[in-house]
Amino acid sequence: MKVKFADPEYRILEPVTTDEMAEIALKLEIRKPKKIKDVAALCGKPVEEVEKVLYKMAIDGTVKYEPINGEDQFFLELFVPGVMEYMVANKENVTKYPVIAECFEEYTRRLGGLMAGNMPVGTGVMRVIPIESAIEGDTRRASYDEIAELINKHEVFSVADCACRTSMRTIGEGCGHTVEDMCIQLGPAAEFYIRTGRGKSITKEEAIAICVKAEKEGLVHSIPNLSGPGKALAICNCCGCSCFGLRNANLYRNPDWSRSNYVAQVDRDKCVACGECVENCQVNAPRLGENLCTKTPVAPQVEKEIPYDTQWGKSKWNYEYRNRKVVMESGTSPCKTECPAHIAIQGYIKMASKGRYREALELIKKENPFPAVCGRICPRKCESACTRAGVDEPLAVDEIKKFIAEQDLNSEHRYVPERVAKREEKIAIVGAGPAGLSCAYFLAVEGYKVTVFEKQVKLGGMLTLGIPSFRLGKEVVNAEIEVLRELGVEFKTGIEVGKDVTISGLRKLGYKAFYIAIGAQAGRNLNLEGEDSKGVITGVEFLRRVNLGEDLTLKGKTIVIGGGNVAIDVARTAERVGDSEVSMFCLESRDIMPALEEEIEEALAEDITINNSWGPKRILTEQGKVVGVEFKKCLSVFDENKKFNPKFDENETMVVEAENVLISVGQGMDWGKLLDESKMELNPNKTLKADHITFQTGDKDVFAGGDAVTGPKFAIDAIALGKQGAISIHRYVHGDNLTISREREYHALDKQNLELAGYDQIPRQRPIHIEGNKTKETFKDLRVTLTEEQIKKETERCLGCGAVVVDEYQCVGCGVCTTKCKFDAISLVKKYDSPGYEFKDVKPTVIKYAIKRQGRIAVKNVKKSVKSIFKK
Repeated sequence: MKVKFADPEYRILEPVTTDEMAEIALKLEIRKPKKIKDVAALCGKPVEEVEKVLYKMAIDGTVKYEPINGEDQFFLELFVPGVMEYMVANKENVTKYPVIAECFEEYTRRLGGLMAGNMPVGTGVMRVIPIESAIEGDTRRASYDEIAELINKHEVFSVADCACRTSMRTIGEGCGHTVEDMCIQLGPAAEFYIRTGRGKSITKEEAIAICVKAEKEGLVHSIPNLSGPGKALAICNCCGCSCFGLRNANLYRNPDWSRSNYVAQVDRDKCVACGECVENCQVNAPRLGENLCTKTPVAPQVEKEIPYDTQWGKSKWNYEYRNRKVVMESGTSPCKTECPAHIAIQGYIKMASKGRYREALELIKKENPFPAVCGRICPRKCESACTRAGVDEPLAVDEIKKFIAEQDLNSEHRYVPERVAKREEKIAIVGAGPAGLSCAYFLAVEGYKVTVFEKQVKLGGMLTLGIPSFRLGKEVVNAEIEVLRELGVEFKTGIEVGKDVTISGLRKLGYKAFYIAIGAQAGRNLNLEGEDSKGVITGVEFLRRVNLGEDLTLKGKTIVIGGGNVAIDVARTAERVGDSEVSMFCLESRDIMPALEEEIEEALAEDITINNSWGPKRILTEQGKVVGVEFKKCLSVFDENKKFNPKFDENETMVVEAENVLISVGQGMDWGKLLDESKMELNPNKTLKADHITFQTGDKDVFAGGDAVTGPKFAIDAIALGKQGAISIHRYVHGDNLTISREREYHALDKQNLELAGYDQIPRQRPIHIEGNKTKETFKDLRVTLTEEQIKKETERCLGCGAVVVDEYQCVGCGVCTTKCKFDAISLVKKYDSPGYEFKDVKPTVIKYAIKRQGRIAVKNVKKSVKSIFKK
């Protein structure tokens, strides 16, 4: 086939290839080495001149050489695998000529589309080789399936950046997976890479360590596949979102091109749907599904079309392959779905049931660095959605998480995650609340140098200053933060960014990216008459002053205006620093109060009076000091469109005496001078404008999360956004695309379609109840944790709603899933027996296969036509 000027094969060579180089290269042959003197004779040029040109071309990557009998001999390579990888591995040339990377991506994309469906198992130019631990004990395995066999037969090793991910990063589509020092060369290939400066020399032990590191990151081992079984000279560590070999499985839905001889199979009796295999599979073969009996079949079984016997074209391709689906259409466990951080709830519950508390904690901390905190203050959306409620009561998920976290808090050696790398980039976090701390944690795990700037003198944000100690002890918050210190996070308190330091000033100090997470720490007023009088304060300010240890005592009767969780905290705190009665007044009726039911019950148990359906009309004062509040009857809070639009009966009012009024009707943002001289913008509600997926702001190096973006929400919502901010910052710093592979849509199974009869009758376990007359006397958290015996009983109540389903056709048999599963629920099983082919045998093998495939397609079409006729 003639190469045209517009083709990537031509365009990749054009920047670095002179006419003289082309003339000499035309005298070489593909994979047939020639001596320099023989090439010079064919060209009619001096040996010295030809030698100089050939070595320059080798450095550029357009030709290759190998020492044979002590003499370098030169030859041409295939474009892929071969020339294009070599050219991309020359960092200087790619920086100077980005078209090199562009052409590598374009050529492999064209090739994949052309060959989709026509490659029998084992013939693709790149082939997956399974992780060795996944096939240990398999007596049927062959040496060409083993990484150790490849490594052990060589003495020289090198490592280079991943050429595929380098190309994708260059064209603006990098995915965030590690690019640097990820692909290993062996023997002659390593010598070539070292001598031409595109790879650095490593030891055998370092080569093995790189493979292990890749496995931890969830990357797939692949080898060039045209040298014959067991003769590959490279081990690539590939991802499904950027690497071109696996793109054949994902984009073209044709894993036969890349697969090993194995497929993954799930033991549903062991699977707990933690989702680790789903999140780490690079070809999207496993998905979260359900594991319960249904009243009616979830969905009719539809025969899966595959290129083996189907005409395969663009209409069959998966163009959205990088935004992966993680859940079956029928849905999965509601607890994982409803959790804002999508924690593997079912997984850590099963681990706790077996006493594997440290592993359970590790699983939680993959998404939530602060389980001890959330075990005390979480809104428990997982419990609200729990399928067990259809039998009796929801599972006590938060109590289980609290118990697991308690084991860590009380252990001699706390769990501190391993840092995956050591990076030099400095990142600044503004705000030490749950979002900022979460972002700092995940960035620190990635190896970044993280500094957290906090305006207040204490760390924790609203965890410390907005939540009373009787709900969340400060020692718990500090203990969780201590893990960040051990990860190397630096904290600077009493520093207000925008006033004491500025973002522009921090840029000059070398900070590469920023995360804004200042939280909604400003109280809101109601613009009432008398609101500025002595004795009136916002609930947020009141809590902050108490938590900062100010000597604050309330004399006389106290009114708290508001009906949310913060208002409850304000009322219960007021009771502890006052010497009189505390009353709450809120617009909402008892059944629609925004506060959690548990919190309302705790307030009532402490003799706090809650007056529903009353709104403040004015604050009464005498000589500048509050003496009471006039309230009016609230008839409704929301209009027919569910929008906040309260309606009152202005004729039904009452006056309530008070010496203190604490207004707790919401929180707002206090930006100070933080945004001055920046391109960042605010929304009408004073939250920061940020992309809804990447959380990037108007300043490209500034990201935001938590209340600063969403307005006041729960800690778990902020924690979830902190992790997303860390992902974006990691990608931004490396010049990768911020959106690829970020979508993760979770949806729950249909609980109405479940058959829930016949389950156990184990009652929900509850901690020992503490009477309100005892709790209101102290700021200590008197709530106790479930006992270990209770944990065993409670974890037994989990119905195990979810399980993983693997599409065995889509699976490429890499074994990554087996390294992530902690329950031995997934394994590799040998399905194929293809050793692969040498280059000279590939073409006839593919032609024979393609002819047979066309026959299968024709037979299948005839059968479909006959079936269609009989249906009529």
